[in-house]
This record gives sequence, structure tokens and C-alpha cells, in this order.
Amino acid sequence: MTEDQQRHARSFGGVADAYDRGRPTYPADAVAWLVGTEPVAVLELGAGTGKLTERLVALGHEVYATEPDEAMLEVLRRHLPDVPTSASGAEEIPLPDRSVDVVVAGQCFHWFDAERALPEIARVLKPGGVLAAVWNQRDARIPWVRKLGRIIGTQEDLTDPLAAVAASSDFGDVETGSFKHWQVVDRRSIQDLVRSRSNVAVLGDSERERTVADVLALYDDYGRGMDGMQLPYVTACYRAVVVDRPEPAPTPVPEPTVPITVPGSASGARAGDDPMTDSAHTLPRVAAGLTGLDDDAGVLLIDFR
Repeated sequence: MTEDQQRHARSFGGVADAYDRGRPTYPADAVAWLVGTEPVAVLELGAGTGKLTERLVALGHEVYATEPDEAMLEVLRRHLPDVPTSASGAEEIPLPDRSVDVVVAGQCFHWFDAERALPEIARVLKPGGVLAAVWNQRDARIPWVRKLGRIIGTQEDLTDPLAAVAASSDFGDVETGSFKHWQVVDRRSIQDLVRSRSNVAVLGDSERERTVADVLALYDDYGRGMDGMQLPYVTACYRAVVVDRPEPAPTPVPEPTVPITVPGSASGARAGDDPMTDSAHTLPRVAAGLTGLDDDAGVLLIDFR
């Protein structure tokens, strides 16, 4: 991630409340496509103020939400106090190996350091688990939406948003889905929508206020006032199944060394300490197979072979 991208990624905390008020939610059918309708364990990365989290919880999923920005996370916790959360990023996930069924990222995958994040995501996914990503994008086929875009610009390049996933050995083929929905905006909420965008949030005060004023002029030109108007979105969805790898074999625990007393030696000497002492493989061994004995069940059998 470049220094400029980092500056944009860190800009959301200062506009957390505007983000919560102005950003659209996600259509229910898109969320169902991403994570399914049967309740599963879901890790949400970059959860922000909880726009997607609310949808996941409504579908009955067990959600663990992470967000690196404490200001954004505070809004989420206020809305969804029962959802476990942590202030962490995609590059260092505070969950055990193979612990979740789905990892989902809403409106944020482009901020990740994919080289570090993808192995972490693969690590926490169960066999057959899914990485899912989603973005709400304005439908610029509508003339007034195109005019809005010319004023506020864009904050991410989504030409091939999951190229790193497709190239990764940790995941299979990337599937895509597309869903349409509308957000009702009025004169107040469209200001929050504009202020919450990273490419606007990083502007100087005067330039930022000029951008907001230009958007209000566009809105007023359509004569809708406080009645509001509908802002159309296309919700772009992506998912890929983690490549299953065998669990690493447990590290063998070395057997403790047992002191062996050798006749004629000092008490507690070990076989091999004295060059004149037989090595361990020549000493008596306990015979295997003590079960199934009748009269001698309590007798220790010694094999002198």
C-alpha cells in the first residue's frame, strides 16, 4: 500500500458518525449469496460502523467483527453491543486456526496488504471455508449519478478487486455476483455520504466544504428538497473457497530420560556414562502386551532377549 493509500485508509475515524449516517446498507440477497442463509461462524474484516454486520446478524450468523479504527469500532459497538469485536486488521487476525466458516470484507478489501492478509485469512478458515468480499458501487448509468461522480470522484480502483486472490495458491477460483438496490438520500444525508468518502475526508477544510456545496447545488437543481431522492447502487460480490491443506503433524514430544542404576556404579548413573557399561539397547526391556493375562496380571514381565 502506498503512503497516499495509507492516508486515505486512516481517514475514516474522523468521519465515523457521518459514515454511519450517510453510507448505504447491503441488500439482503447479496449478503445471503456471500455467506449463505444457514447460520455459520463468520469473521468480518474491516467492519467499520457495522453496516454489513447488522445484515449478518439478522441472518442468524455468529459474527466476530474486526476493525482497525477504534472510532469506527465504537459506533459498531454502540449499535451491536452483543457482537464480539477487536481493534485489529486483516494482516494479524486474533483467531485460532480453522475457526470460522466464512471471512467477509465489506467495502474494504482494497485496503488490505494482500501478501500478508491472504495467508492469515486462509489460516483461520475451516476446510471448505469461503473468503467473500463486497462493494456498493453507484450505478453511473443514471445521468444525475454521473454528475455526482464528477464532483466527488472515486476512492478505489475496482477494475480487478480480487486479482490477488485469483493468483493466490491459498484459494480456488473466484465467483462473482451482482445485485441492485437503492438508497434514499435527502439534503442532509447526502452531505454525510460525501463527507464520509476518504478522497473527500483527506481534503483541506475549504476544499472539502466547496465539494459539499457543489453536491448540494446539484441536489437542489433537481428540486427534491427534503423529500429525498433515490441513489442507485450495484452491489458487486465475490467469493472463493480456501484450498484445503492437511493439518500440520503435531510436534513429537521427546521421551524423558530415565536414570538407570547399573550394578557396580554410583547410584543414578546413566547407561553409557561408563565406557565399560552396556548400552541401553542391551538392557532388559519391559515386554509389551500386558492385557489379557489371567493369573499374572500384576506381574511385570521382563524380556531378556
